[in-house]
Formats: sequence, C-alpha cells, structure tokens
Amino acid sequence: MDLEILSRLQFAFTIAFHYIFPTLSIGLGTFLVINEAVYLKTRDEFYRQTAKYWVRIFALIFAIGVATGIVMEFQFGTNWATYSRFVGDVFGSALAAEGIFAFFLESGFLAVLLFGWDKVGPKMHFFATLMVCFGSHFSAIWIVVANSWMQTPAGFVLEVGDQRLDPGTLLRPEDIPHTRAVIDDFWAMVFNPSSVERLTHVILGCWLAGAFLVLSISAFYLLRGKHIRFARFSFVVALVMATITSLLQLVAGHASAEVVAEHQPVKLAAMEGHYETMESAPLSIVGWVDEDAQKTYSIAIPGMLSFLLSGDVNHEVKGLKDLPADDFLAERHPEVDPADYPALRQDHYWPKVNYVFQFYHLMVAIGMGLIAVSLWGCWLWWRGKLFDLSRRSVRIFMVIMVASVLGPQVANQVGWFTAEMGRQPWIVYELLRTSEGLSKVVIPEQVLASLLMFGFIYFLLFALFVFLLTIKITHGPDIEEDETEYAHTKQLFKQ
Repeated sequence: MDLEILSRLQFAFTIAFHYIFPTLSIGLGTFLVINEAVYLKTRDEFYRQTAKYWVRIFALIFAIGVATGIVMEFQFGTNWATYSRFVGDVFGSALAAEGIFAFFLESGFLAVLLFGWDKVGPKMHFFATLMVCFGSHFSAIWIVVANSWMQTPAGFVLEVGDQRLDPGTLLRPEDIPHTRAVIDDFWAMVFNPSSVERLTHVILGCWLAGAFLVLSISAFYLLRGKHIRFARFSFVVALVMATITSLLQLVAGHASAEVVAEHQPVKLAAMEGHYETMESAPLSIVGWVDEDAQKTYSIAIPGMLSFLLSGDVNHEVKGLKDLPADDFLAERHPEVDPADYPALRQDHYWPKVNYVFQFYHLMVAIGMGLIAVSLWGCWLWWRGKLFDLSRRSVRIFMVIMVASVLGPQVANQVGWFTAEMGRQPWIVYELLRTSEGLSKVVIPEQVLASLLMFGFIYFLLFALFVFLLTIKITHGPDIEEDETEYAHTKQLFKQ
C-alpha cells in the first residue's frame, strides 16, 4: 500500500462526494432568487408556495453539503501536513476570507430563508434569499481562488525561517520541510493567472447543476400528471437558465483551456493526447491514448486545436515529448544527461495521459449534450409543444430531462478530475510535488482505515439524502391546483 496513492484516493473520494452538494445549492440558490423575484413582482401566492417547495429541497442539499465539507479541512492537517505548512499563509488567507464573506452571509440569513416566511415581509425574505445565494457564491470564489493558486501560483515569496529566498530559487527536497510560501501581494494571489477563468467555469457548472435538478423534478411531475402548473412554471424558468448557462459555458470552457495552454502546457498536451510538437494540431473528438507506445488514436479535426488556441490553423502546439522544456530540466536536474531527458519527462513530469484525455473529453461531450437538450426544449417551447405530452417526441424529451440531472454532476466531477490529475505530479505547480506534501507521521494502514470509514459513512449519508429527497419529491409542493384544468393531462397518463 502506497501512502501517496491512498492519501490522494481518500481526498479525491471525499471531495468528489462533497462536490455534489455545493454545486446544487449554488445553482438552486440562483433559481430561488429568480422564483422569489417573480413572487415579489406579482404577489401571487402560487409563486410563494413554489419558492417554499424549492427552499425545502435547498435546505436538504445545503445541510449535507456542510456536513461533508468539514472533513476536507481535517485531511489537510492529518494526511497533508507538509503541504498545509508550506501553503498555510496562502490557504489560511483564502479560507479566512471565505469564513468572513461567505459563512457570515449564509449563517446570518439562512434561518430567515428557512423559517421566516410568515415572520418577515416578502422584501425582507427576498433579501435573505439573495444574501444566502451571494454567500454560497462567495464561498465558491475563495475555494476556487485557493485551488487556482495551486495551479498557477502568484503573489507570493518563499521563506526559510525568517529569510526570504530570491525569486526563482529552486527548492531542493531537503529544503521543503523548512520552506513556506508567504503572500507578498494579496490581490496578485487572488487574481492569479487562472482564477477568473476557472471561477467562471465552476460557477456556470453550478448553475447548470441547479437548473437541471429543477428540470428533472419538474419533468417527473409532468410525466406523472401531478402539480402541473407548478411543474410548468419551474420547468420554463430552469430551461431558460439552462440554455443561457450552457451556451456561456462553451465560451468559459474555451477561455479556461486557453489559460491552461499558456500556463500549464503539459496539462493541455495530456488533455488532447499530444505527444509530438506540431503545427496545425488537430482537435480530438473521441479516442484512446496508448501511453506505452506514446500514441493517440482518435477521430480529430485537423488544425482545429491550433485555431482555437491562436486563431491560426498553422499555430505550433508543443507536445509532451518536448515538455517540460530542456532548459527547465537542465536547471532542475543538472546531474542528468540530456540524453536521459525523455525518460525523465515521462517518469517525473507527465500525468496519467489517458485518464486526463478521457475525463476531459467526457466533460466536453456532456457539455455539448446539455446544450443540445436545452435547445431542443427551447425549440419545443417556441413551437408551442413543450407541454403537449400527447406527442411521443415530447414524452421522450421529458424522460431525457428526468435523467439529465446526472449530466452536470458527471461533467463537474470529470472536469475537476481533469484539472487535478492534469497538474500532477505537482500539488503546487512547479513548486511542490504531491509526494512532498504528505504528512511524515501517518502510515498507509491508518489512511486506508480512515478511507474505509469515510466510504461507509458517506454511503449511509448518501442513502439518507436520497431517502429524504424522495420523500420531498413524492410529497410535492403544498399547492392546491384546479383539478379540472389539467384533467386531460392526468387522464392521459392514467391510461
């Protein structure tokens, strides 16, 4: 049992499970703001009851998200003590900012959102919903800023004891236990080269997760012929949200890839399975990477990657066989003969290329699928057939929408895996290796035992979440509808 593998597996498992819930709460919180704004404008009791239903779903998701998020910080101290000491000044600032700006808003107004319906006025309740929504977004901002700093470090200096090292000083392995990164320019740290693009990409992913959750539950009610007016209103609002967000995500994803190309070329080459440096580099649609033979077999569009990165189909894109560059290796490994650089690159500086390639392309494929189903729904809406469930094509569309809740979740997860696996072997890019960030006193058996414990607890927690969510969906909103208005639809699905 390898300590590094087990520690990475445990962190990946716990954060992947946790990442289900913040994305839903951020996206659903945005939907709630829209819903309550409609109620504030119309003062129609129907929209108030609609918002109350989605607040109950939001509360369940938020509670599980908080419970699973606490584990993250404990792991930094137990399994990643060297890393925590190295980046403590940077991460401490970001997490403190999250506590001040995010938890203050969320904890201060969450009770009003949940229990204040009959105790405060509509404007005050809308303000509370807005603050909880802002709080969840602020939380995401600081977490993504901290993670982006690990991808593209900026605004810091290295210190050994009280002595600052000269910029560009190379750390030797024996220096790591005594060295730490200290913030030199706070705003340069916050707005490091990748934070804005990555944050935009993540937030849009959250909005998609929330929108497709609403679409899924609403489509389920429509197919069952229950809560029709509620489902129609929720479906339309979420469809607009999903369509706009999925199209924006296309732009944000491209911008994020450009940043990766500029600052993490090894990751970009792994995402596309490019081993050879070439002009007119192709863009792979689907394929397989043979890491032993260092070849990629794929269906690709010639020149498209070069064009997307530079606007020029003849633009040169560096391949893995030239990354990292010879100068980088000569500086960090003066003892290695240049003839051994190819082996050095592959063994010490390349991530698992096929995993990164597959995760990245699965994310892109799902993203394109979400755009397609969103536009399909808009086309049906424009033709006035969106809720004409007597049509087989509409029923098929609704079944797809019920299942679509998984789309953003899978895309967010594999996107995160792409980002994290693609920067290996670095835990802080070109500063600290993942293997160097481990705790020195933890043994593999302890990490394995805690991993099994987390697996068991999270299984129970997820079962509880599904059980409670099923109860809430089965119960439905507390809205009395005119039974005769939708009698035709209900009769249709009783047959």
